[in-house]
Amino acid sequence: MVRTALIAALMLAPALPAMAQDAAAGQRVFNQCRACHTIEAGGRNGVGPNLHGVVGRKAGSIEGFRYSASMREKAGGGLTWDEDTLRAYLANPKAVVPAGSMSYPGLRNEQQLNDLIAYLKSNS
Repeated sequence: MVRTALIAALMLAPALPAMAQDAAAGQRVFNQCRACHTIEAGGRNGVGPNLHGVVGRKAGSIEGFRYSASMREKAGGGLTWDEDTLRAYLANPKAVVPAGSMSYPGLRNEQQLNDLIAYLKSNS
């Protein structure tokens, strides 16, 4: 009887909201990115471009950074870093920019991905 009531309650409950984003946790996730990227306003480029202000920015647009031909092609096609494109790119960079120079294989943990995007947004 209790089991039936529990199952019924779960079936009638509204869908769970998407996982919350936590910028502070995202800052810890960003530590994986620091080997190649900085995020401070006016910060230098590293192996990868500075990511301050990346959310809403046109891809391949940091002056003086040498982007791969594939990234320049995507940028020419109008690629802009919004939450959806960042999510896809951070999960699997080669799926979004094939033959790009980012060697990171991708972030598979959905919560860490949400948190990282929150951190990037907080620095944009």
